[in-house]
Amino acid sequence: MERRSARVFLALIIAQVAHSIEEYAFRLYEVFEPARLVSSLFSRDLERGFVAANVALVLFGFWCYFTRVRRGGGQGRAWAWFWTILEAGNGTGHVALAAARGGYFPGAATAPLLLVCSGWLGITLARTRDSAA
Repeated sequence: MERRSARVFLALIIAQVAHSIEEYAFRLYEVFEPARLVSSLFSRDLERGFVAANVALVLFGFWCYFTRVRRGGGQGRAWAWFWTILEAGNGTGHVALAAARGGYFPGAATAPLLLVCSGWLGITLARTRDSAA
């Protein structure tokens, strides 16, 4: 895996940090049932559970970067593609929910950042695959 792809992967994880902060600040766990469900798996206090779930997600992203993606190889590519798809879906979901609401939905402001980073990562991964063939 190219260094560029690894750097874009890191940008995607940092975008997720910003996204998690926005979701927390605007209390996604109070307005979105799946967020309540996930939060409740971590704590009876939904706010604490939401923080714990997001910290776990972000730490997992950094773990993937430092132990898999940055080192390259097939496993790094697989993890990078996993995160590309996950964050593209996450960003798309927030934009769709905001559109369906006809206004702001927690996470919608940083969703375009997730979409740009995941799209960019997907392009860099696809290009490096093509150039290796």
